[in-house]
Amino acid sequence: MTEREAIEAAGAPPAIGPYSHAVRAGDLLFCSGQIALDPDRGEIVSGAAAQQVEQCLRNLETVCAAAGTSLGRALRLTIYTTDLEQFGAINEAYGRFFDADPPARVAVGVAALPMGALVEVEAVVAA
Repeated sequence: MTEREAIEAAGAPPAIGPYSHAVRAGDLLFCSGQIALDPDRGEIVSGAAAQQVEQCLRNLETVCAAAGTSLGRALRLTIYTTDLEQFGAINEAYGRFFDADPPARVAVGVAALPMGALVEVEAVVAA
C-alpha cells in the first residue's frame, strides 16, 4: 500500500473546509481545487473568469512548490466554471501558464462554486 502525505502550503489561501491543500501518494500529487482567493486578503480576486483562472493557477503553483514539484509537471487539470460563455477567455489565460506540452484537461460547467467564485481548478501533478 502506498503511503500518503498531506501537504499544507503556507503561501496558499487557507483551506475553507476540512481538506488538505494536496495529498502526495507515491509519485503523484493530488491538489485540492483552488478558487481565486487572494492569499493575502482572503477574498476572491475581482475581475472576470480569466483573472480568476490566473489566480487559481497561481494558488496551485504555490501548493505544488510546497510539495517540492511544479505546476509545469501537471498531468491533468480540471476546470470548473459557472459561466461556460467565458470558455474562450479561460482558455487564453490558461494557455499563458502552459504554452508547450500542456497537461490533459477537463472543463465542467457547474451551477455554483464556493464563495461565489466563477472558476475552480484542481490538478494531478507528477511529484
